[in-house]
Amino acid sequence: MTATLITNIGELTTNVGTPSDPCGTMTDAAVLIESGRIAWVGAAADAAAIPAEGASRVVDAGARAVIPGFVDSHTHLVFGGDRADEFEARMSGTPYAAGGIRRTVAATRAASDDELRARLARFVDELHGQGTTTFEVKTGYGLTVADEERLARLAAEVTREVTFLGAHVVPAEFADDRDAYVDLVCGEMLDACAPHSRWIDVFCERGAFTPDEARRVLAAGAARGLLPRVHGNQLGPGEGVRLAVAAGAASVDHCTYLDDDDVAALAESDTVATLLPGVEFSTRQPYPDARRLLDAGATVAIASDCNPGSSFTSSMPLMIALAVREMGMTPAEAVYSATAGGAKALRREDVGVIAPGKRADLVLLDAPTRVHLAYRPGVPLVAGVWKDGVRL
Repeated sequence: MTATLITNIGELTTNVGTPSDPCGTMTDAAVLIESGRIAWVGAAADAAAIPAEGASRVVDAGARAVIPGFVDSHTHLVFGGDRADEFEARMSGTPYAAGGIRRTVAATRAASDDELRARLARFVDELHGQGTTTFEVKTGYGLTVADEERLARLAAEVTREVTFLGAHVVPAEFADDRDAYVDLVCGEMLDACAPHSRWIDVFCERGAFTPDEARRVLAAGAARGLLPRVHGNQLGPGEGVRLAVAAGAASVDHCTYLDDDDVAALAESDTVATLLPGVEFSTRQPYPDARRLLDAGATVAIASDCNPGSSFTSSMPLMIALAVREMGMTPAEAVYSATAGGAKALRREDVGVIAPGKRADLVLLDAPTRVHLAYRPGVPLVAGVWKDGVRL
């Protein structure tokens, strides 16, 4: 059996904590990895008692920090084309609108499987290089039965967390017959994508899908065994959050515009509020108020929403820095939300935590504490990444 001991860890974030320290912080710590799982966590001084044959590889962390691998619970990584011109226009004052999605749909339909697969592989390498070890991928840039099926199939080659998002926007060819498109999403398109997917999502927003249409889509997905997620309350107040809670959704994502009832509904439910600060950075919308959600008792996740239109970044360290600077989170809260929070948004108990029996997904930082992820924004601080116990 091959085992790895990471010792001399200056600060270890386990996320097995207490109300006063949800990050479960340990100092002068060590972690033993066996067969892709965490076998032991303890004091570095106690690691000396591990027999030599118990760890064939020893990594000296050099008093640096170790955290769980980031869990990015919201991405759109399978697409063609580029929308840099839209970003430039927004920086000159043009407001963001959901309609730009249709440009990416056209480019994605025109791309071959091999082109999409190669680009996806580059994104996965990019994620891993920045410390993300678990990630979700949505469809939503095909919007035909064949194109949505191939996006789901390609996504399933790189992650188990595939989300069918046929209800992203109504494509141009159905502009005069919305009901027919919703019928397609709930029928033939769902049938084609469900075998490759774990989740179903819907963009419940002006310019996308109405609450009644969203309920229909989620109900159809549930009947096929897919678990619900919702894009909601991004562009303005709406019913997305309460619709998600009523549907038992694992998460409702964006949550930019919330009223008191939305906050209370999230706090009283198991639905995670997934915040996507890269979107606000790229669109100049107001940032979500994470402090309000946390103080109310809601569970918060942070994700990148990596996509070509509104957040073309895969950097979870950047999301942490933005959450701390712009959304009222402490560094510890932001790191927790980017790891354990993301795991909760995916209803995963095997990742986002460093504890015996969990997957050995860890990140060694080139820094003494996790605070440096926000303190040194834009600086590449990932010194090592382990996925299922294997150093990438």
